[in-house]
Amino acid sequence: MNQLVEHCSGHGVPLTRGCDALGVNRSTVYARRSSPRSDEQRRVNYSRKNSPQPRALSERQRQSVLDTLNSEEFADQPPSEIYHTLLERGENPCSQSTMHRILCAEKQSGDRRQQREPQSHAIPRLFAEQTNQVWTWDCSKLPTLKKAQYLTLYVVLDLFSRYVLGWMVSTKENAALAMQLMDEASTRYAITPGTLTIHQDRGSPMIAHRYIDLMTELGISLSHSRPRVSNDNPFSESQFKTMKYQPDYPGRFACLADARRWLDEYFTWYNFSHHHVGLNGFTPEQVFTGRYLEISAIKQQALDERYAQNPERFVAGPPTVKLPPAAVYINRVTPAELDKGAIDQVNFPTLNRVKEKLLCA
Repeated sequence: MNQLVEHCSGHGVPLTRGCDALGVNRSTVYARRSSPRSDEQRRVNYSRKNSPQPRALSERQRQSVLDTLNSEEFADQPPSEIYHTLLERGENPCSQSTMHRILCAEKQSGDRRQQREPQSHAIPRLFAEQTNQVWTWDCSKLPTLKKAQYLTLYVVLDLFSRYVLGWMVSTKENAALAMQLMDEASTRYAITPGTLTIHQDRGSPMIAHRYIDLMTELGISLSHSRPRVSNDNPFSESQFKTMKYQPDYPGRFACLADARRWLDEYFTWYNFSHHHVGLNGFTPEQVFTGRYLEISAIKQQALDERYAQNPERFVAGPPTVKLPPAAVYINRVTPAELDKGAIDQVNFPTLNRVKEKLLCA
């Protein structure tokens, strides 16, 4: 393009007009006129990477530094450690940045120590269209009046109805208590083997071998959240927030008996009196027992009577009672994920340890 500008300029075309027509900056033309380099030199030395660096190390010096970096003494050390070690010995072959550049050129700039490779964890996908199809549970710490002493609350929820199936508060958090709670809950609600999936996070009680063994014996499938992803167990987390944001929540408990008294009153209210937003105003007990159909008829009658008295107030037409969702999901597969090849499967084990147990069973 620069040659074309010079050609036009040599035939009487003003430089400004020629540069405007060809979209070339005049400063570029002036710079090329004053530079003694040929077009071939400009092409070779276009970038700083290919241009000669008079202050750079020679090939022999670079090889000497590389040999030092890969020596038995320094093979597992970062450049900063190597640099200061050599400096203490009165040696200064190059700067730390140069060491990094040499390692990068040799493709040795990654972690020099053995590191665990990035892991990929399956996304838990849960689906419930009836009660006792999917349970979720979790633990939460309850502070006491004594500093650094906590109680552990275990809560088991039915995913479809949000009904609290069982709870336990203890001074300890371990697999034995989790096993006791799940064993009693599965017996109380007469769970048939192969019909229930329990979802939890990856806390130590949830991934213990004996807990997994017990669930396998009971014919209960286990699903686990991904590490450090609280959104994979949203319903249990939401229940704990509801509990801790109650106006009468004490914040700290005097003792274990004090916590049990308050929690007993709270879970009674939660199951039988709490009109859950996620259930469209029905209580967990009404959905769990199926009484919500009877209650919805009463609510609809009240709305119909109100509409008959003042129909002009309902601009959108006769009001209707919204029923609880017919199906509840955790991490439902989206159309975009299906387009990318995601499998539309639900209520499957996600922990490798559980998968191995199933293969050996």
